[in-house]
Amino acid sequence: MNKILAAGAAASLMFAAASVNAASVTGEVGEHYTNLGFGFGTTTPGLALTGNWAHNDDNGDVAGLGLGYNIPFGPFMATAGGKGLYMGPKDGDEGYAVAVGGGLQLPVGGLFSLYGDYYYSPDSLSSGIGNYTEATAGVRLTAIPVVTVSVGYRYMAMDGKDGDRDNIVADGPYIGGAFNF
Repeated sequence: MNKILAAGAAASLMFAAASVNAASVTGEVGEHYTNLGFGFGTTTPGLALTGNWAHNDDNGDVAGLGLGYNIPFGPFMATAGGKGLYMGPKDGDEGYAVAVGGGLQLPVGGLFSLYGDYYYSPDSLSSGIGNYTEATAGVRLTAIPVVTVSVGYRYMAMDGKDGDRDNIVADGPYIGGAFNF
């Protein structure tokens, strides 16, 4: 019971810390996939909470909830963290994974920023699938603070396990947008 109370208190503190920072809702469309997400505190130093759901008609779904810590390094904002993931490949068993990784953001001028991130889960931190890999890189335009437009490249792949085929949810360019409040 004490472990449940401690986990609940930690989650409450995490949500309280994340709620004082800016929130965003995002959407991205690629040639064969869509990705919807949300974020709290992703552009400010400190705790950041993220979530997303990616779908590919031919290869399945990935849903994740991430927790990271943003650290400013001069003009860069570095993030280190992890994600808990649910995977529903089109061919294979459903699975879960814990991926670790991080990202970088670099403002370029007043309107643009470059960004990228990478997360990886080895077979030892995955259930039902082999390895999981996720990488994103792109350019973001913020003409007005409430709306952001991004163009980039996303890669999300689940390695098959026990003879199941590999499933690549995203592998290509995308265009996306975000509402920040």
